[in-house]
Amino acid sequence: MEISSLSLPPLSTNGEVITFYSYKGGTGRTMALSNIAVLLARQQHATTPVLMIDWDLEAPGLHHYFEQHEERPGVLEFFEACREQLQRRAGPAGKRDDEALAHEVLDAVGWEHYVSRVDQGSQLYLMRAGRFDGEYGERLAAMQWDSLFDSCPALFRCFAERMARHFRHVLVDSRTGRSDSAGVCTTLLPRKLVVVFNPNRQSLEGVQALVTRATTYRRSHEDEQRPLMVYPLPSRIETGDSQQRTQWRRGDRLRRIPGYQPSFEGLMRDCYGIQQLSLDSYFDEVQLQQTRTFAYGEQVAARMEYGGDRFSLTRSFESLLSWLGPGFFPWQSREEIRLLSNIDQARAARDEGASRTATQLLARDLNLLGELYRREGRLRQALASFEESLSLRQRGLGEDHPDTLASKANLAAALRQQGKLEEALFLDECVVEARERLLGADHPDALAARAQLAASLAAVGRTAEALGMQDVVLATYTRLLGADHLQTLASKAARADLLLLRGDVAHARATQEQVLAARRRVLGAEHSDTLRSKMALASTLMHLQELDAARSLIDAVVQSRHRRLGPDHPETRSARQYLGDVQSQLGMPGADASLVPAELHQDAAMDDYGNALPRRLAVMEGGRLWPRAADELLALDDQLSGTRGARR
Repeated sequence: MEISSLSLPPLSTNGEVITFYSYKGGTGRTMALSNIAVLLARQQHATTPVLMIDWDLEAPGLHHYFEQHEERPGVLEFFEACREQLQRRAGPAGKRDDEALAHEVLDAVGWEHYVSRVDQGSQLYLMRAGRFDGEYGERLAAMQWDSLFDSCPALFRCFAERMARHFRHVLVDSRTGRSDSAGVCTTLLPRKLVVVFNPNRQSLEGVQALVTRATTYRRSHEDEQRPLMVYPLPSRIETGDSQQRTQWRRGDRLRRIPGYQPSFEGLMRDCYGIQQLSLDSYFDEVQLQQTRTFAYGEQVAARMEYGGDRFSLTRSFESLLSWLGPGFFPWQSREEIRLLSNIDQARAARDEGASRTATQLLARDLNLLGELYRREGRLRQALASFEESLSLRQRGLGEDHPDTLASKANLAAALRQQGKLEEALFLDECVVEARERLLGADHPDALAARAQLAASLAAVGRTAEALGMQDVVLATYTRLLGADHLQTLASKAARADLLLLRGDVAHARATQEQVLAARRRVLGAEHSDTLRSKMALASTLMHLQELDAARSLIDAVVQSRHRRLGPDHPETRSARQYLGDVQSQLGMPGADASLVPAELHQDAAMDDYGNALPRRLAVMEGGRLWPRAADELLALDDQLSGTRGARR
């Protein structure tokens, strides 16, 4: 029977190759590929050409998901033909350009006879594993992928590029394990690699070893200097057991469960050379749940579930596509993706003529994106976002508009964090002048601007001036809002920072103790602001060489963050490392590998350090009371508390 030849025009811009790999079978890898392919083919009113390639030649099955049982040539026959063409063109080594040879072979073979359409409602295509005749096993055993690569190293890369010229997405279903064909699929072909795994050690360790090999190969071979984006996909997740689900995601040291999230975070830090990254947002969304409906048979959820709710398997695949489709990195948060998408839409709308509204929305989202980047410590991106937002608002709204002033304030903070102090100071002075002129000196926005100006003044060395300004801000907050208002406490904490810059450690300590006591009383002992106060006070106590007290505070922070955030959260790791430094100075065991043993905890009074007011504390020097410092602490306590006696 004559096989029809597919005719598909080239794309205006090249598509991409995405490989799906699992170390072991039974992960749902082929099912995941099938669903992602269907969803991709529906994009742009179902005009997006998508090709699936079944490269799992030892256990082919992708065709069963699409009822494509026609016996026709596929991957095996295609590369058998390539091998024959190479043998015909065999010549002395080094005499021919490898890439030119690859294109000559691919031109001679032609891919069109090996691909068929599997959906009449969209442009979804399939290249089967091959023709399953009586000689299929023999022919497969005779196919030596390493020899084929050695005869023309550019062949597989050029094949991937050629298919990407005709298909927006080329999805490759890879062989499992560490076979040569799996190496071709995961290392030579893709731009994106989806590694599907079950939450168990052998599956997790297998995919991580593969990712390490693939990324190392790409970095170390001159002809393969192409980006490879890796997307881990946990599969068969049992939704009915939240404790076990958390253990396998976050890890459990006592049960020696590594936790796939911290494992992949460490792997990606090593592979991509990024010091700080988090997969929290990604793994909050990207997990494939175990479902009874799709546990049997070759069913495609995206074809069966219409209007799927958040519990549907289709919604889970759509969540993966939020990162995979546009090419966002897994460590980019969902909020960042949303803002970037909004920014792209606003730019497009502005270009189409909806200039005023679109420009305002663009400036708003750029400002929000800058705030997100600054919180994540990505200062260069934050600065660029704030600068563009400010420029748009200055042109569209004017210098004195509240939104323009907000962008100026944010830009000043980013500049200060980057060490561009004079520029930050100039912007802060402009914001203070405008807000006080327009709103009055007691307005919350004007006070916030003054507090930021004080920080910039301190950064350029004008500490006394900064402290005087911060005192005015604190006094105003205390008068308008009360001594225990959260904004007053934040202002008091900022004052303590300025005192430390001036070298007034004793007064800074007294202020920090007051802030800690108030935050613990108002917010609770484990609120994030309370924990930050504990860490700030601990740092001051270390400066004063009161290491036991500092260790107790940091220990409480470690325990709290471990309970609420997990042992491998960046804030937990940071606090645990800090605790290890203190314990090292005390000659105690480090705390980096595990939490502090219970026997090392101080008594309850020390755990409640934040409730102790300065007048109940003694400042010690060499084991002896330091009367002058104690008197200063008492005086400062009375001065900052104001009308405490009247309130009592």
